[in-house]
Amino acid sequence: MAFPIKTCAICGEEFELKPGKPGFANRCPDCSADDKKQSPGSAAGKHQADSELNAARKSAIRDLLYRKDS
Repeated sequence: MAFPIKTCAICGEEFELKPGKPGFANRCPDCSADDKKQSPGSAAGKHQADSELNAARKSAIRDLLYRKDS
């Protein structure tokens, strides 16, 4: 039985989608491996930036909703 041929969403290269392939089903093994090579510290930094951005959003919404019109 032949495996389905897919096209990578990142690089456009065709690859066989085999059972147990690590990563996403729409990415070739090379592009899936690139995602795993990123350091865990970069994900923590992104999370920190996201939480700061969310806090700023919450503060702005709170200020708009509960401000006293003078």
